Amino acid sequence: MDGAGSVPTGMVSNPTAAPILFDRALLRARIDRARRGGPVTFLLDRAREDLEERLQAVTRGFSDVAEIATPDELLRKPLANRFQSIARVDLDRSETLRLEPESLDLAVSALAFQFVNDLPGVLAQIRRALKPDGLLLAAMIGGDTLTELRRSFAAAEAECEGGVSPRVLPFADLRDIGSLLQRAGLALPVTDVDRVVVRYDSAFALMADLRRMGATNILIERRRTPTRRATMLRMAQIYGERFADADGRVRATFDVIWLSGWAPHESQQKPLRPGSAKASLEAAVKGKKRD
Repeated sequence: MDGAGSVPTGMVSNPTAAPILFDRALLRARIDRARRGGPVTFLLDRAREDLEERLQAVTRGFSDVAEIATPDELLRKPLANRFQSIARVDLDRSETLRLEPESLDLAVSALAFQFVNDLPGVLAQIRRALKPDGLLLAAMIGGDTLTELRRSFAAAEAECEGGVSPRVLPFADLRDIGSLLQRAGLALPVTDVDRVVVRYDSAFALMADLRRMGATNILIERRRTPTRRATMLRMAQIYGERFADADGRVRATFDVIWLSGWAPHESQQKPLRPGSAKASLEAAVKGKKRD
């Protein structure tokens, strides 16, 4: 996950091809390397537990379930304990999902969508694959994730190298994700944020964890030459000066954005039609003034 910015242009709806921001082949290679070296999974573990709780709150049953592009097998067991059949669906290089129209009751995903170049397109594909009243429930990294690392790198590069290069992935915020759910045609969209603050001995310890998550820089426009040692040392110093607690350990923020939406169905609650209210706002306001 190691850059700056809010919503990447790849997350803006585009009638033509979406811009390619992320090197997904490199992403797969880094996830494979992290697995071989002993992955760090605390964010995936937390997302899995939260997913189980959220599904328990849904009273309806699901028969045709797909798990989409989660970078590990951690969702498979809890889903298998609840559902008879679960399909694993990966994104290919064109970010096409091999799903038949109206074939799913439930689609779930954990910590994958932040690496998608065309998120509006992927959400639209999921919407088409859901049966009427089918549910999408997913978690993705977003918001102020790694804001401390982003700011520290920017300050160090500006000071040591006279410029800033893209290092931490650009992340979407809550409002943007809600808009994308609506744009994809999903009904009753809901988004919320689970903020996780992790403490490390140093910025270098944080970066070691990011490598073991397979979450280092995969931006197409990333710098291809090694960072100067002086810049790295200054970054770590700035991080410690600005984002350390009293005991000297530094903080790292991870925002997990949860998103859900349903394929439209006639049974779902609908907003009132304009003009259909039985009492006017003006009358209600006047009534309050008289009390």
